Amino acid sequence: MTKTVKPRILIVDDEERFRITLCKLLKAEGLDAAHIGGAMEALELIRDQEFDVILLDVKMPGMNGIEALAEIKKIRRDIEVIMLTGHASVDMAVEIMRLGGYEYLLKPCPIDELLLKIDLAHERRLEKIHQE
Repeated sequence: MTKTVKPRILIVDDEERFRITLCKLLKAEGLDAAHIGGAMEALELIRDQEFDVILLDVKMPGMNGIEALAEIKKIRRDIEVIMLTGHASVDMAVEIMRLGGYEYLLKPCPIDELLLKIDLAHERRLEKIHQE
């Protein structure tokens, strides 16, 4: 299957420098990327705008990434969510998958690996949409 449409990415992370840098890297790779600093703002944004893949930090003040994942799936279950964390845990990985997260990556993640995961998540989303 050849993809003609690039995925629209939303980066949700409270570390401003990290999310701005990551957004620039993704745009340099030709992706359509946006970023926002918190889960509550992200939930508002996805109600109004279309995104294919969300890169979601696990540890954020207020609503954390696990709680945000559950809410995102209530609003738009077709969006694929890749969780980013600096703190690995098997329990967290299990919970992320149970809630419908696509992948769970440790920060910092090599950009090539992240781009591959974004691509695979986007393909999965397109397949789900075509099946409905």
